[in-house]
Amino acid sequence: MTLSIGKALLLALLVAFTAGMLRAQGTDASHPPGLNAAQIAAQLQRHTQAQAVALRGYKALRHYQVEYSGFAARIGAKMDVEVSYDSATGKSLRIVSQSGSGILCDKVLKRAVESEREAAQDKSSTALSEANYQFVLLGSEEVAGRPAYILDVQPHKPSKFLFRGKIWVDSADFAVVKMEAEPAKSPSFWISKTLIHSSSVKTDGFWLPQQVRSETKVRIGGTATLTIDYGTYKVVSEEMAMRGSGS
Repeated sequence: MTLSIGKALLLALLVAFTAGMLRAQGTDASHPPGLNAAQIAAQLQRHTQAQAVALRGYKALRHYQVEYSGFAARIGAKMDVEVSYDSATGKSLRIVSQSGSGILCDKVLKRAVESEREAAQDKSSTALSEANYQFVLLGSEEVAGRPAYILDVQPHKPSKFLFRGKIWVDSADFAVVKMEAEPAKSPSFWISKTLIHSSSVKTDGFWLPQQVRSETKVRIGGTATLTIDYGTYKVVSEEMAMRGSGS
């Protein structure tokens, strides 16, 4: 195994977690009254279930990018992926273009796409629910002008598709709008630290991923940064589908 391929395989272990899934500054220790952590978590689960029912489907063009710096070298790769989601048939991802390092495209970005397919197969084991996590209310602050609860989240067991860290939950919609976390289980001994930042955006009434960015320190030296920009969504809701069918 060459050194370059070895690095790529380590990065592939990292993105297996990142694709299958924030620091509070100026945090106000107060929070909107009347709800505790368990109640917020329950509302979060209800929102997730209600959105799953109402969201008929969407399409978007995602932009994946990975950069590795270390050993006096810098390599990178990019990939565009067409994503289609249908509530009846699930999610499909199709690579439409790629550029940069062939090793990073094949061993990292393509692995990220495959890992998302894998995580989607068993949603209950990856859900942000009380079955998988313990929640503690830390306070609240505004995110993009909207009040949000801040919760500390700890997994009940280590898993490559679970995380530990903080989430920001919109106090009106009870959707996760921001997250800062690290893997519940390190993908490899050779990875010393991984920080994952994510944000969501409200589009046509639905909260959907906007960006995920992970930064990983490798024990043998170097830093890997993976960014997924989710693009602009074209959403189809249950209501829109019924209007289109004339029902």
